[in-house]
Amino acid sequence: MAEQRVIVYPPSPEGGGRRVRVDAEILGIAYSLHDLTVFLQNAGLPGWDEVDVANSELIEWHGGGPEVWSAPR
Repeated sequence: MAEQRVIVYPPSPEGGGRRVRVDAEILGIAYSLHDLTVFLQNAGLPGWDEVDVANSELIEWHGGGPEVWSAPR
C-alpha cells in the first residue's frame, strides 16, 4: 500500500462526498475523514487512524484538504 498513489478528489457539488482512488481502483465515496480512514485500512493500512490519514504525505488532496467534505456553496 505504501507505494500506491492515493487521490482524494474534490467534493461533489451534488451532495458532497469525495471520490477516493488508489492507483487505478476507485475505493468509493468518502463523506468524512473517518470514511476515508476505513477505506485505507481495508486497502492495506490497518494500523492507521484519522490523524495518520490527515497527516499522510501518501495522499494527494484535490479541492481541499482533510477538513473539506462538502462543495462550497
